[in-house]
Amino acid sequence: MKSKHFLRALNPVDRIEEDPSFQSGEDGILQIYAPKDRKAYFIEYENKVLVWIRSAMGHPAIYPLPESNFEAPIKAVLMDLDGTSVKSESFWIWIIEQTVCKLLGDPKFTLENADEPFVSGHSVSEHLQYCIQKYCPDKSVDDARKHYFDITHYEMNEILEGRGKRDAFHPVDGLKEFLLELKAKQVRIGLVTSGLYEKAWPEIISAFEQIGLGDPLEFYDAIITAGQAIRKGQTGTLGELSPKPHPWLYAETARVGLGIGIDERSRVLGIEDSSAGVLSIRLAGFECIGMSGGNIQQSGMESLLLQSADQLTDILPTLF
Repeated sequence: MKSKHFLRALNPVDRIEEDPSFQSGEDGILQIYAPKDRKAYFIEYENKVLVWIRSAMGHPAIYPLPESNFEAPIKAVLMDLDGTSVKSESFWIWIIEQTVCKLLGDPKFTLENADEPFVSGHSVSEHLQYCIQKYCPDKSVDDARKHYFDITHYEMNEILEGRGKRDAFHPVDGLKEFLLELKAKQVRIGLVTSGLYEKAWPEIISAFEQIGLGDPLEFYDAIITAGQAIRKGQTGTLGELSPKPHPWLYAETARVGLGIGIDERSRVLGIEDSSAGVLSIRLAGFECIGMSGGNIQQSGMESLLLQSADQLTDILPTLF
């Protein structure tokens, strides 16, 4: 690879614990690195880096890490939803917490601060698997998912009906100004979330109502979610094994939704606040700007960023 300096900020490890066939110093492997949360491993060879991604669903994946670079002016922006466009992370962590309350039969249960990197930024099943292993190992992911979606369905309906947690969703500071500036410069905008449709759509609608930008389906050039939940009585989609940190949501939004060709990747930027999202963008072949307030720093993934920012409007000079 052209540059692998970002690896030096990660933690060197001797082997991948779950897959001992990968060991530093063997089979051409120079070194294996891991971020703090060990959700992924970076396997360094002389001319490439492979990324081994853990899955709580039992199906790890290995991807080559493409070279990425950025050239202004921008042609397209790929934007995360939770935390980057809409403040909602605390609500979804609360839903996870309420799910564990149900599993334990303890309405007073609360998550610990140390749990945050493991209950945000990844798939629902991975969040739930983490909580089960730590707090209720006698329960199953299937049990947890049933409670989770029952709670989610109820709470989202309450919000859409004007009841429930009225402070659940707010647009981030500067979202309207940022989006309008992109539109004025004819930049294509893709909205990408690992959240299932029933979770994501009320967030998007709520944010656009608050900033007065009309129909989000008309405003954005592409919107992609992790699909539909798998449960009795309806069809589901592959929303647990393909979302962030896997590259497919961002790759499809760029290539299919926005019409970005491989030779145009340097004119595209992703914007994320989670470590899973950062890795998803990088695996899709794009540079990434990290927003403060998520779990990027806690997870130890800052070295993969082009830059960090506190507000969306802070990014504009980089884009143009």
